[in-house]
Amino acid sequence: MKGQIERIGTPDALFSTQEGEHAAHATRPVAAADYASAVQLLIDWIDEKDIDDTLIAVGHRIVHGGANFHEPQRLTPTMMAELQQLAPLDRQHMPGEIALADAFQQRFPTVAQVVCFDTAFHHNLPRIAQMLPIPRRYEAQGVRRYGFHGLSYEFLMSELIQIEGAAAARGRVILAHLGNGASLAAVSAGKPVDTSMGFTPTAGVSMGTRSGDLDPGLVGYLARNENMNAEQFDDMVNFKSGLLGVSETSADMRDLLKVETEDPRAAEAVALFCYQIKKTIGAYAAALGGLDTLVFSGGIGEKAPVVRARICTGLGFLGIKLEASRNEQNADVISADGGWVKVRVIRTNEELVIARSVCNVLRFNDTPPR
Repeated sequence: MKGQIERIGTPDALFSTQEGEHAAHATRPVAAADYASAVQLLIDWIDEKDIDDTLIAVGHRIVHGGANFHEPQRLTPTMMAELQQLAPLDRQHMPGEIALADAFQQRFPTVAQVVCFDTAFHHNLPRIAQMLPIPRRYEAQGVRRYGFHGLSYEFLMSELIQIEGAAAARGRVILAHLGNGASLAAVSAGKPVDTSMGFTPTAGVSMGTRSGDLDPGLVGYLARNENMNAEQFDDMVNFKSGLLGVSETSADMRDLLKVETEDPRAAEAVALFCYQIKKTIGAYAAALGGLDTLVFSGGIGEKAPVVRARICTGLGFLGIKLEASRNEQNADVISADGGWVKVRVIRTNEELVIARSVCNVLRFNDTPPR
């Protein structure tokens, strides 16, 4: 079985499930005003399906591992307390993730829980890519660039090895995870070189509701002219910016593409998104000393041919050239034959990475013990 609850916090929240690899998806609208109500929907669904006794473990994606957590591990009360301390680093995800773990602990107290950290993939970034150009004393407090979407990047690199072989994965690779949250990662010889997100997931390119990188002087300007305090600024750049802020209508790329010909605000939001990603690809090609493979993934990267085409337009000098029909069909390889750079679309699978990690941490064999 698999499923998801999406558009949480909007009137259009949906709960989708698929009971078997070839079964049809069942989708229904739900009331999911926040993460707490979404968690309860999930637990109620488990109860309805009467699969409580078959649960042997729960794996969690935890966005921020801070400086100390970079390996999957079993959740304990001590770790839960430490995660609470990390929650202010990502107010958009961490509170909901912690609430989910706590809810499962309350409802299924004997079921093991394993946490997997989205920052782990970037743990060994080169020091120069970790540093922030601020006074050194803050580094001792853990203020540095961490990077995120690591579970997705871990899967994409493992999949690239399966598809192309180890030699391709050891080449110069740019991974573009583009969804409501969006980031890019540069990988060379299988090791992370740089990534667009930083101390928090708010950094980097613009996203669904996050601003991405901003001029730091904006903080002082808005404080003086709008009486905006730190809490209000944090709320603005995390929940009211990006595609939503520029379009003033939606944080969902699907919605904006439908109306961009009639609504110039939607068109500009899409254009800004594509432009920033294009710039980042160019920057990472410079950091890598060239480029062999570009991978698109995430909801937008996998399903929006027009966005991929706009990002890649003008990147021919790097050897990036798309084949239009392949791109429109969301083919596995969308680059033109004979190009220097192979451009791929790979459907990410963070859940599989989490499931494998759960089995490794709990030492399950092929047939997990009951």
